[in-house]
Amino acid sequence: MFVYGIVPGALQTTNATPNTENDCFFIAAGTVGRSTGLQQLSIHGKGAGLTAVSGITFRVKKWTTTASSGGTAITPSPRDATVQASKCTASYAVATVTSGTGGPTLLLSIGCGASGPGGWVAPNIDSVLLLESQATPRSLDIFNASGTASLNFELACEVVE
Repeated sequence: MFVYGIVPGALQTTNATPNTENDCFFIAAGTVGRSTGLQQLSIHGKGAGLTAVSGITFRVKKWTTTASSGGTAITPSPRDATVQASKCTASYAVATVTSGTGGPTLLLSIGCGASGPGGWVAPNIDSVLLLESQATPRSLDIFNASGTASLNFELACEVVE
């Protein structure tokens, strides 16, 4: 099993309309070879000087017919530099990527404070959110939403193949 980090390293923003989801990030499995599994997601609200208590919700959804597209591509970085390149692809957008089709199936919902950390780690290998390698790629997408408009955050994840 190979482990890869996917880190946009960029400030992202929730929707300007409160309680409206943005599809802000996706991982698509390769068309041949290995399946991909999300095993860790780190999130951090980057609010400053807030006058109201608020939070950001993150939902991982799986598109079952076609993968999402668009945004800025991110090259998955192997945790062990001696292993081969990842078969999966990833992309993020400051606002939204173009969502895939089919479904989506909600797999996970987590949150963080508007100015604090949050995250999720699969407690065991059977809990990894799996994305099967198929002829037509599918994707795992991360959506965000908040009751407060335009909150800033950053995210990073780790996948296994």
